[in-house]
Amino acid sequence: MISSSSMSLFGLLCGLIVLLMLPFPSCASDSDPLQDVCIADLNATISINGFPCKPASNVTSDDFFTDFSKDPTTFDVFKRAVTFGDVFGFPAVNTQGVALFRIDLDVGGINPPHTHPRGTEAGIVTRGTVLVGLVTTNNTFFSKVLTPGKVFLIPRALVHFQLNVGNEPATFIPIFNAQNPGVSDSIGTLFDTTPPVPNEVLTKSFRVGDDVINTIRAARAQSSWINILDGRSISFMSHN
Repeated sequence: MISSSSMSLFGLLCGLIVLLMLPFPSCASDSDPLQDVCIADLNATISINGFPCKPASNVTSDDFFTDFSKDPTTFDVFKRAVTFGDVFGFPAVNTQGVALFRIDLDVGGINPPHTHPRGTEAGIVTRGTVLVGLVTTNNTFFSKVLTPGKVFLIPRALVHFQLNVGNEPATFIPIFNAQNPGVSDSIGTLFDTTPPVPNEVLTKSFRVGDDVINTIRAARAQSSWINILDGRSISFMSHN
């Protein structure tokens, strides 16, 4: 039997998805699709923006559905787990200008400060207690502690984070107005580059000595980094 609170959360989540998919030409992040359906062929070479469509004859009902119901069994170094609903995890969003994810934070877990250069983020907390914070370009910090059913909005490209401040695992569903919003780890862009940003730049910028910079580099090198929305192997998570 589905509880009324679960139905309310589901209805709110559906409303968020519809809102982000409404045609606002002046605010849209991705170009309008030129066909009803373009299920991404992930084995094909990316063509300009997005993936080529797989043949219409190969499209099935399953292509239009994905599963966010499973709790994670493992977490990364930040006590965070991500279920992908971007074009890489849910090929149906190809050309549709939308992506969504399930992010789980274990007790004390954090989705560290980062930005999404190609998408605005709206999200709903579905479990636990999450502190959501963002910083504007004039260095004003906004934050609020959210509980299930509460919604947040992160304007495109602003630094933000989510922190589990409760005594139980927390889950939230972020939705983007881009099929691949991208992610830029605010710390990784300075300390994880190839080749490295010169120590002199970092010491002068942070007004610290080489020993501090080298300590940070060493600490990050001990973890395998993966960029969240761009999912390859940097250990904080990447799909670019």
